[in-house]
Amino acid sequence: QVQLVESGGGLVQPGGSLRLSCTASESIFATNVMGWYRQAPGKQRELVATIAPGGRTNYADSAKGRFTISRDNAKNTVYLQMNSLKPEDTAVYYCNADKVVAGGRYTRWGQGTQVTVSS
Repeated sequence: QVQLVESGGGLVQPGGSLRLSCTASESIFATNVMGWYRQAPGKQRELVATIAPGGRTNYADSAKGRFTISRDNAKNTVYLQMNSLKPEDTAVYYCNADKVVAGGRYTRWGQGTQVTVSS
């Protein structure tokens, strides 16, 4: 069952901007660390940014200074504002919800949204 729904991907020129959105159920959004990951062709999935329920954020080095993750608790939505996009940012971007539970971590994934940066 799809529990995280991403949107906002598309084609953009180098130097441009996109804002990705991920909407979750209230039960997931309120109790999970939310994040964005990406997977480029030929590469494994990698962390982009995360944000905890209290607002604390974490970024991959490649995202620092260019990307901003935020969350709107009223809308159960997490955003990834991407500025100064580069061709190497081209990937499928996945929304993630992560929670430590009894027995280990419980991770949920969206189905992804394509971001293509090309001139």
